[in-house]
Amino acid sequence: MNVPSILVVDDDPNNFDVIETFLSDRDYQLHYAASGEDAIATLDTFNPDLILLDVMMPGTDGIAVCRQIKAMSKWQAVPIVMVTALSTKSDLANCLTAGADDFISKPVNATELRARVNSMLRIKHQYDDLQTLLKLREDMVKMVIHDLRNPLAGVLFGLELLRSLDYPREKQKNKLAQVYSSAQQLQVLIDDLLQIALLESGKIRLNCTEVDLCDLIESAISNFEVIAEQNNLSLVSQLPEAPCRKVSVDATMIHRTLDNLISNAIKFSPPNSQIIVNLEFLTSGDAKIQVIDSGKGVPDTLQHKIFEKYEIGTLMPDISQIGLGLAFCKMVVEAHGGEICVRNNQPKGAIFEITLSAMRTSITYSKVLSAEC
Repeated sequence: MNVPSILVVDDDPNNFDVIETFLSDRDYQLHYAASGEDAIATLDTFNPDLILLDVMMPGTDGIAVCRQIKAMSKWQAVPIVMVTALSTKSDLANCLTAGADDFISKPVNATELRARVNSMLRIKHQYDDLQTLLKLREDMVKMVIHDLRNPLAGVLFGLELLRSLDYPREKQKNKLAQVYSSAQQLQVLIDDLLQIALLESGKIRLNCTEVDLCDLIESAISNFEVIAEQNNLSLVSQLPEAPCRKVSVDATMIHRTLDNLISNAIKFSPPNSQIIVNLEFLTSGDAKIQVIDSGKGVPDTLQHKIFEKYEIGTLMPDISQIGLGLAFCKMVVEAHGGEICVRNNQPKGAIFEITLSAMRTSITYSKVLSAEC
């Protein structure tokens, strides 16, 4: 976290010394300007998170300086605290009218100064967090639009060719497979967006039933056989030889989670490689599912972050990467009381691993999702 920057504007350097002494036990960067003109000239240099501004200064007084700073779009959100010996209500009203956010009376009291500085910096921090969130959403919307347009263009182009009377019939099957693949990409992306929104709003409730995990895995694999074949990949299931044990899960949600993991493995796997979906029942009774690929893998520094929303890890050219699929997987697995992680495959690739606990009863997931399993 960055150290807060505070600009003290006062024509008397002794007043700066007093403020510096009062705030010496706090982790702040204090800067000094001897006039309003100097303060405005050094804004870009000091990049303040808070301005303590003296009112009665020679030349341009504090109220005029406050008005000028608040007129600059870049600095409008920076709180300004007027430090003044004026005490009448009309004087204080003039400060607030000029755009000041708060004021401190002279002589400055140490306790009051610390409290007001802390309050104003908290407001600025909240504003910065909001701006970061808005920027993140703006970037996410741009990525979503881009990733929706690409497969949609493929669908439309393919359909246009199929409508052509002179399009060779022998090529129609391959083109239909490409159209289907593009449509599936659209469905996966739209489902991710919808499910994440519902999970976060608490509007999804797990509907748990006794499920055969072997059947669930085979079903998930069958959804991607055509896409895997188009990419010269082979999908392999490694299931227990004994009759598969049933577990209590929301079949739709776990199926969707497997879909995301298999889809990711296909995206990042090189041609002529193998993707393995492995199921193992541990001695504890827990079920362990692994999706194993031979792609680029996930760097150690990203193996925890990659399950956060909009975290895309390593950018890959021509590959849809919005960063919602793995966040969805984490939400669903943890809602079931399980764990999900990623580790390196040897000699290359990634292993995404889900562990579903056999000992869960009723779980509430971070006030986001209720579960009755």
